[in-house]
Amino acid sequence: MEEKSSVRPPPGNAIRLHNEPWLLTPGPLTTAASVKQSMLRDWGSWDGDFCELTAELRGEVLSIANASPSDFTCIPVQGSGTFVVEAMLGTLLARDSKTLVLANGAYGKRCAETLTYLGRDHVVLDKGDYLPPRGEEVTKILAADPAITHVVAIHCETSSGIQNPIEEIATAVYESGRHLLIDSMSGFGALPLRCGDVRFDAFVSSANKCIEGVPGFGFAVVRKTVLEASRGNSHSLSLDLHAQWEYMEKTGQWRFTPPTHTIAAFVEALRLHRLEGGAPGRLARYTRNRNSMVAGMRELGFETLLQDDWLSPIIVTFFNPADPRFEFRAFYNHLKDRGFIIYPGKLTVADSFRIGCIGRMNEQVMTELVAAVGDTLATMQVSKATAPAAALREREVLAAR
Repeated sequence: MEEKSSVRPPPGNAIRLHNEPWLLTPGPLTTAASVKQSMLRDWGSWDGDFCELTAELRGEVLSIANASPSDFTCIPVQGSGTFVVEAMLGTLLARDSKTLVLANGAYGKRCAETLTYLGRDHVVLDKGDYLPPRGEEVTKILAADPAITHVVAIHCETSSGIQNPIEEIATAVYESGRHLLIDSMSGFGALPLRCGDVRFDAFVSSANKCIEGVPGFGFAVVRKTVLEASRGNSHSLSLDLHAQWEYMEKTGQWRFTPPTHTIAAFVEALRLHRLEGGAPGRLARYTRNRNSMVAGMRELGFETLLQDDWLSPIIVTFFNPADPRFEFRAFYNHLKDRGFIIYPGKLTVADSFRIGCIGRMNEQVMTELVAAVGDTLATMQVSKATAPAAALREREVLAAR
């Protein structure tokens, strides 16, 4: 399907197929019809045409990151985002390293769990679900523990929806003489992450997030000098970034069977990303989506987990209403029947649910969603969407720390 404009894509069948629901999640997400259609061709994994697709995506990702090919490389890795996070940690962290993990949700904790599996020494700064790690905290921890060699930060913690202040974290890390690895799984392609603005040794992201491709692979953007020094670090044959990079540089091919259809979809998604104005254009649309949706949900009485300063344009967490007639599974199913798939909460502090702002949709979709939420509350006979008083008190206390 040829699109005349990708800046504000229209809702409805113009971009969806088969009356599929809107995916209001942090990925997989709603994709353009042309992205779906690009998967209708089969590719030979060693064929020259497919190798050109791989080279194109590697170059385009570096361009989005403003990363010079002489200094950085892009390495795609089969599997979900967690696969490439583990590949980054297992390859770039030497076995005698020590890492500070900045956690404020499930994905920071998953990084720490991965390091435990890998047998890499680490400590965790856990800020809970409400607050981001700040640069001054990082500086103090690094000053107190000279054994720490690396810091791992989450760009956007989608379990809560926090957009972490990656620029000030990076400044603190490198002023302290350490190295920064970034999980930008749900941020890259929309949130700012450009060489020259943010310093890092590596970051990872996934095909099915802000680039608006489909699941099947992730990718790492790594400083070449760091990658060259990482030979032999990896615990894994298939997750060795150095080996994957070396093989791709020599042959243009993947070491093992690649997700060919997903790669083709990603290259088409990159084309649409360029048409929309790159990361700034995509960020602007996602921000409009968030603002429209949050305003509408608040009018219905819902409370966001986070204060406005930390609300990301990627996904927003809402407290479940206190009304005893509210039950999440019924709420979810009613919305699904109306064409919207939302996301359950992933917090330990309170019952919640999440609504994503990313994917091939605009404010009109968000307006329709809010109307569907209002209809659903009426169907459930939930008179007020007010959050439990205890959850609101806890939010205020923790956010004031």
